[in-house]
Amino acid sequence: MRIVSTNFIPDRSRPGLTTTAIGAVDLQGAGGNWATVGRRSRGGRRVRRQREKRKGKSVGLRIGTLNVGTMTGKGRELADMMERRKVDILCVQETRWKGSKARSIGAGFKLFYYGVDSKRNGVGVVLKEEFVRNVLEVKRVSDRVMSLKLEIEGVMLNVVSGYAPQVGCELEEKERFWSELDEVMESIPTGERVVIGADFNGHVGEGNTGDEEVMGKFGVKERNLEGQMVVDFAKRMDMGVVNTYFQKREEHRVTYKSGGRRTQVDYILCRRGNLKEISDCKVVVGESVARQHRMVVCRMTLMVCKTKRSKIEKKTKWWKLEKEECCEEFRQKLRQALGGQVVLPDDWETTAEVIRETGRKVLGVSSGRRKEDKETWWWNEEVQDSIQRKRLAKKKWDMDRTEENRQEYKELQRRVKREVSKAKQKAYDELYTRLDTREGEKDLYRLARQRDRDGKDVQQVRVIKDRDGRVLTSEESVQRRWKEYFEELMNEENEREKRVEGVNSVEQKVDKIRKDEVRKALKRMKSGKAVGPDDIPVEVWKCLGEAAVEFLANLFNRVLEKLQ
Repeated sequence: MRIVSTNFIPDRSRPGLTTTAIGAVDLQGAGGNWATVGRRSRGGRRVRRQREKRKGKSVGLRIGTLNVGTMTGKGRELADMMERRKVDILCVQETRWKGSKARSIGAGFKLFYYGVDSKRNGVGVVLKEEFVRNVLEVKRVSDRVMSLKLEIEGVMLNVVSGYAPQVGCELEEKERFWSELDEVMESIPTGERVVIGADFNGHVGEGNTGDEEVMGKFGVKERNLEGQMVVDFAKRMDMGVVNTYFQKREEHRVTYKSGGRRTQVDYILCRRGNLKEISDCKVVVGESVARQHRMVVCRMTLMVCKTKRSKIEKKTKWWKLEKEECCEEFRQKLRQALGGQVVLPDDWETTAEVIRETGRKVLGVSSGRRKEDKETWWWNEEVQDSIQRKRLAKKKWDMDRTEENRQEYKELQRRVKREVSKAKQKAYDELYTRLDTREGEKDLYRLARQRDRDGKDVQQVRVIKDRDGRVLTSEESVQRRWKEYFEELMNEENEREKRVEGVNSVEQKVDKIRKDEVRKALKRMKSGKAVGPDDIPVEVWKCLGEAAVEFLANLFNRVLEKLQ
């Protein structure tokens, strides 16, 4: 590969660039000279895909960080930006939301956040839908530091969001922030990957003389005290400042623009041992979610174990049996499937299979796709069009910073706020009107259940820890650990009370279960409950009426006879 000395910084964000962060360091040249990172290789993406296939399975991630200024009124816009820019994980700072929760922000994205004051600070992490179920642990340390632990096909990834105190803050507050960040890093096992996305409010500066082990040469301007703290932290924790390893033009390195100031204060860090997994990092321009800060995004490739991804199970739409016409059609089709019999056969397995098959044909099955986000009904075409115009105005102002362009951008900002507020109010008015109806009551319960699910950090426990605290990810190791746990629990010897001697067991005949008992039990059972292993809900038996009562009574009595 040829090294070409140059006096300018060419943009290396083009497709087909395969250089990693470590490769960029090796190619920066000697004596502090600027050097090109690499040239396009023959074959491009096709060759790269074939090479990765030979090496094993990999998962590509786009991880970013952004100081949003405030999350109020920006949730759906932020989700739209992440969807367009294909960002999987985003650390956000200065959310200014009070509370310790998680909530959906639309398009399948979920925000985990923490804040103690609605006027300042606050941090969070936004995850794409496919990674929400991978969350194992959430640590909310303070309104300046929080972390998430994800399990991605056997690989542990810790994502840390940080917001350092500004230059004018007290030294004590700054020391407290770095102490909290140190504690988070020390609590993470050395074998797990770590990515930090933070607004450090410091300049690490251009060049890396004396600090080659933790950063590259491509910073911005001069280093200040706060930037030195970032470098010192990277040395303590053996991490690398990812932004500085990739040669970009200045526009793709500046993360903060305000007035005439153009600086770099937002950074992505990872362990030095994992720098080879980072293939690119740059500032994304042309977005208007934040007024002053700009999003930094890096590409990370994880080599993972080859595991089969579980498919979303499609469920029969049994709830349709509440409608009389659907119930009648189900009864007729079931009778036809049984050869015209009115009475259900005594064989349980045959009857259950015929019921399930008839239900799938008559009622249909769910698509398995994600449902519409109930809290983003207001995201209509007018709002999207206004946000698009605001984004274009921001881009225009960045290119030509005249007073006219600035006023146009500010006016569009105010207009977007008004239109979002109106759209939300209209959507909620329609919801409140619908709540007065019977169908509206069901919508209310569905919305409440959805918000309750969204508010939970961990939706499903998929992994456990062994006796030494290591996380077990494979199904075999998890089952083995549960076996060990219950063997120890159930075989432990405890002190016992004296048993009562001389007590005789009483045997008596159990009466048969009557049809009227089955009829009363079915009447008391509520609809809409989760199905059991047989995948047949109570709605089916209620729909079949007396035929179901007779069948169930005979089935229960046969079970009793076998037990006696």
